[in-house]
Amino acid sequence: MNWEQLLSLKRFGDTNKRLRKEQDETRLGFEVDYDRIIFSSEFRGLQDKTQVVPLSKTDFVHTRLTHSLEVSVVGRSLGRKVGQLLLKKHPQLENVHGYKMNDFGAIVAAAALAHDIGNPPFGHSGEKAIGAYFKEGSGADFKKHLTEKEYQDLCDFEGNANGFKILTESREGREGGLRLSYATLGAFTKYPKESLPKKPTHHIVDKKYGFFQSEKTMFETIASELGLAKRSNEHASYQRHPLAFLVEAADDICYTIIDFEDGINLGLIEEEYALEYLINLVRGSIKTENYHALKTTEDRVSYLRALAIGRLIDEAATLFMTHEEAILAGEFETALLDVSQYKAQIKDIINISIKNVYRSKEVINKEIAGYKILNQLLESFGKMAAHCYQENMSNYDELLHSTLPETVKLNNKSLYENLLAVCLYVSKLSDTNAMLLHKKIQGQIL
Repeated sequence: MNWEQLLSLKRFGDTNKRLRKEQDETRLGFEVDYDRIIFSSEFRGLQDKTQVVPLSKTDFVHTRLTHSLEVSVVGRSLGRKVGQLLLKKHPQLENVHGYKMNDFGAIVAAAALAHDIGNPPFGHSGEKAIGAYFKEGSGADFKKHLTEKEYQDLCDFEGNANGFKILTESREGREGGLRLSYATLGAFTKYPKESLPKKPTHHIVDKKYGFFQSEKTMFETIASELGLAKRSNEHASYQRHPLAFLVEAADDICYTIIDFEDGINLGLIEEEYALEYLINLVRGSIKTENYHALKTTEDRVSYLRALAIGRLIDEAATLFMTHEEAILAGEFETALLDVSQYKAQIKDIINISIKNVYRSKEVINKEIAGYKILNQLLESFGKMAAHCYQENMSNYDELLHSTLPETVKLNNKSLYENLLAVCLYVSKLSDTNAMLLHKKIQGQIL
């Protein structure tokens, strides 16, 4: 893979190559990507979606939206640091093609901003609830009518693949979805493979999958433009875009440190116990006089959080440049922070978050409720989608169909497309709207 191809400004529908040196410096193409994402209705919907604690009533706990904004900020800084170093190593990128340090920051920031845009309500339990309907619920009846890969898309419903669909899916009046640059779409796709085969190797790109069968052709077009090397001749599986490692690192940094911070502020992790772990990560950078002048838990945690994020940004940038040649060759097989010198400290913090936050009674009880809500929504809308395909809709089906937004198109040509369409619809619901819709379906007059 080579950087000139990987930094492609091409968008869906372009017939001519977009050259970096011809870009308007006041609003670069990669910055347009960021704007299109942040103004999209799908991004706005993240404000009422779970990051860690579902349906939290406190004003300092992160939602998917605040988390995504913070990952984007970290990604921008990380991208710029790496961009500065890459331009020194590959001066032709700037001297011949006109790329600047900020281009790398803009690509990573835009991809990071969108990284959770496909996540359903109620956090990762939402993904599992959708998959369970098709694996263990009445949705299993559809298996015999689908190809193996179509069925796998539904059984392992994946927020990353759903996000790619949201960003690229054409609909009337919006061909090519948000029409983002191919460089940003490449950086967004952490797992550039289809759903099968499942985890064929221990390589990081095989951990999950990144696009549904419905977007396979679109991704293959993007991969070809970017020069992503194929990893399999039998299946749609590609090497990861190098900047996807930075998007992943930005997300890892934020959820490691900021989810931990949420746990402390919620009282789920004791302050004295917790601060010691953060201090271990930033020891040597703390200005003792400034730190001891802070009077509240929130201020002390905020100070250490800022130092920790800064240190891990520097670490990730160094690791990327150390392994750049292996990354370009597709030979780097793990996340950047998995080879960090701070791996032990990061692992300690994550383990405490898992025990005290992710598995707290408050989180588990609300995830159980969310699991049930999504399963029952799919029970109703999944059957309706199948009956529409069979042209055998009941009066109740017709009523359900009338509640769908105009953007949800069902047909009698593809059961897979119908089922995926209702999964997409349910996945876009906020936590609150999913609960309200569930109450309506249960016959509760609102």
